[in-house]
Amino acid sequence: MKQLLVFFLLIFSQSSLMSQTKAKLIYVGDPMCSWCYGIADELTKTVESLGADTDLQLIMGGLRPYNTETMKDLGDFLKEHWDHVNQASGQPFNYGILQDHSFVYDTEPPSRAVLVVRKLKPEQELAFFKSIQTAFYKDNKNTNKVETYLELAKEFGIDEAAFKQAFESAEMKAAVRADFQEAANLGIRSFPSLVLQKGEEYFLVANGYAPSEKVVKAVRSILTEN
Repeated sequence: MKQLLVFFLLIFSQSSLMSQTKAKLIYVGDPMCSWCYGIADELTKTVESLGADTDLQLIMGGLRPYNTETMKDLGDFLKEHWDHVNQASGQPFNYGILQDHSFVYDTEPPSRAVLVVRKLKPEQELAFFKSIQTAFYKDNKNTNKVETYLELAKEFGIDEAAFKQAFESAEMKAAVRADFQEAANLGIRSFPSLVLQKGEEYFLVANGYAPSEKVVKAVRSILTEN
């Protein structure tokens, strides 16, 4: 029995050491950031290519949280950016939402919705993040309405009542503010950004749109150093 206990303690110690030293790919973005939408497919390829070599962590960066500007204020500015993203990535855009001059471009609600999924169904966080992007950019859903997220939650097999309760809670409102602060603490000011954490060191591997091949090459180079 004593030998068996020593064996399990050894395995546990090795497992703990591995979990502590495993590199983490940190994705800092915002569901309503157009370049984050542009890089969505490349990010998926990156995660799939790296496989078990890295863990993935999402941080909501806070593009325009608590913003009160409408499409009347931002429409022309956003259209120019969306055109650039479309040309670079091929991602489809529906420009109809730009004509809704009453729509308030506040990125806090969609960011908070992502955190609700992080809490209720964490394995689907990235997929839900991407579903919000599609709902806004392709389907022109109103991201200020909880009903938009309830439709998505249903598709992901998440209880709608539980989602709504969490979405409207003080806990999630505080949690999303904490994400915004964490992004600021990392020194991230523009999105999307990809940061590799290796031990106690942090490496910026992409800032803005970047093809998967470039990101994977940069990550593997850092992982194989020393």
